[in-house]
Amino acid sequence: MWKSTLDCQKVVDIRLKTTVFLGCGAINKIDDIATEMSAKKIDKVIIVTGKSAYKRTGAWNVVVKALENNSIEYVLYDKSMPNPTVDQVDEAAAMGREFGAQLVIGIGGGSAIDTAKSAAIIMANPEQDARALYNFEFIPTEAVPIVAVNLTHGTGTEVNRVAVASIPESNHKPAIVYDCIYPWYSIDDPNLMISLSEFQTLSTSVDAVNHAIEAATTLCNSPFSVQSAAETIAIVAEYLPKAIKNPNDTNARYWLTYAALMAGASFDNGLLHITHALEHPLSALHPEFTHGAGLGMLLPAVVKEIFEQSKDVLAYILKPIVGNVDTNKANAAEQFEIKIEEWLFSLGLTDKLSDEGFTAKDVENLTNLAFTTPSLDVLLSLSPIAMNAENVANIYKNSLFAKCAK
Repeated sequence: MWKSTLDCQKVVDIRLKTTVFLGCGAINKIDDIATEMSAKKIDKVIIVTGKSAYKRTGAWNVVVKALENNSIEYVLYDKSMPNPTVDQVDEAAAMGREFGAQLVIGIGGGSAIDTAKSAAIIMANPEQDARALYNFEFIPTEAVPIVAVNLTHGTGTEVNRVAVASIPESNHKPAIVYDCIYPWYSIDDPNLMISLSEFQTLSTSVDAVNHAIEAATTLCNSPFSVQSAAETIAIVAEYLPKAIKNPNDTNARYWLTYAALMAGASFDNGLLHITHALEHPLSALHPEFTHGAGLGMLLPAVVKEIFEQSKDVLAYILKPIVGNVDTNKANAAEQFEIKIEEWLFSLGLTDKLSDEGFTAKDVENLTNLAFTTPSLDVLLSLSPIAMNAENVANIYKNSLFAKCAK
């Protein structure tokens, strides 16, 4: 029984700090947020977003109208890309400072909101830059306030204190975790997510599943992270096929958004470990690589690797995906690995690392990046098993090719 694996003598953090408006039509809550901004004498903001989704989803018109109705001026930074870089963060921060912005609104998925969070730190610490931030040359305690308008059901960044950016010259993709970047308010409106492509729907939801699994099995896990993981995975297993079948199914989008929110709060508490530590080098080397899809490619091999140390928790939270598997059987770890891969393939995520151009020759470099990228060593240290170059390389190798039929 998984409950017996948790130590009641271990003190854990349970953090729930951001006010989130969840539900169809939640975007209209930006009116109330803008009114509160005005009452707090915030009259200039910078909006940080990507190149098109902020308009395509309809979020832009509602946000701009709310700002204009409250006499709040704004400037737009729309250059945030998937796997954002420290240069984009600095560019957004410079624009915000020059304009005199007192608050950052991030509109988009994880990339745009992470760019907004990071820029908020640099705006409040003008003597620093994003490279210093992501190389951990200073520890920020202040950021300008952040409002997040979330457009995907995956990252959970709208509810936590985590952000990610790449440092191109070193092929590093670190993660930062600071209390000062909890969003002030966040909006999770399923109506803004119906334009997600099938691949985006899949990859973002798989991101949420990975957040849940890792948070439930780290050395910092808690009843909250385990129960949140079980609920997250059950919801995704039920509603992701419905959203794929009918992209306009706002009820399915609602539950996937809630699952991602829950998983985001869960890893804000339990943090993450192997899967994210090993995916970051992949998307650092190939910036076009989709984070959630990469996590899915690694997940079966990671679960197999940690199975013996985490089998009670894994059996509990993964039941909607793997069914009833006797965890005491000699081949139970391999069964979990195969069943997770079969589930991903049944949804349409059939690529493995070799399909993305990675080969056995890349394993040594990827393994080195997993240990040398700032912050990833911390994630690896939270794994339920001791991580070394050998077992990291083994996970990469086992993720190159499919174990089951596509």
